[in-house]
Amino acid sequence: MAELVYYCGTMDSGKSTLALQTVHNHESRGRNGLIFTNRDRNGEGWISSRLGLQKSAIEVDTDLNIHRLTIERMSLGERIDFIICDEAQVYSEKQIEELAMIVDGLGIDVYAFGLLSDFRTKLFPGSQRLIELADRVEPLQVKALCWCGEEATHNARVVNGEMVTEGETVVVGDVVDDGEQKLFGDTVRYELLCRTHYRNYDLGT
Repeated sequence: MAELVYYCGTMDSGKSTLALQTVHNHESRGRNGLIFTNRDRNGEGWISSRLGLQKSAIEVDTDLNIHRLTIERMSLGERIDFIICDEAQVYSEKQIEELAMIVDGLGIDVYAFGLLSDFRTKLFPGSQRLIELADRVEPLQVKALCWCGEEATHNARVVNGEMVTEGETVVVGDVVDDGEQKLFGDTVRYELLCRTHYRNYDLGT
């Protein structure tokens, strides 16, 4: 039986690393798959990890029908044994439903990887739909840490040095040398915090 599996965690919990390892494990056994991503740190059409691993992928934009694309590839004779979906939290609810259709209708395993909640501590719509539809939801075993040394459970957005809890769910800016993002003159970065320090807006500085 094919499965839809969602691997989720905070930033720095190794989501993309596990996605790339999963691709390697399948390909090393002669299996062929489709790899999808959205707004990776290395730019459009890539999956990359902070450890330096990377692989080309299909960019999931708002208009992409993943189910239709899969059928088109198969009709052209391509064998598809598995599908990897990185950054799945920002896929649309419809696209998540298409992943379930692939599992149920085509018998292909789908492995999705993403964040559960955004900087406001709200579930991403894609993550919520995955939780509702997935055969299994697997929290990642690598635990990211807050500056205090406790387990980090919240992704905090920091704009111009100040933590914010309002704004667009997804912010994409120009990546500069220090890894921060520039957005309309603002410096945007993310910090991992435990619940206590998130609630107190405490960045440990």
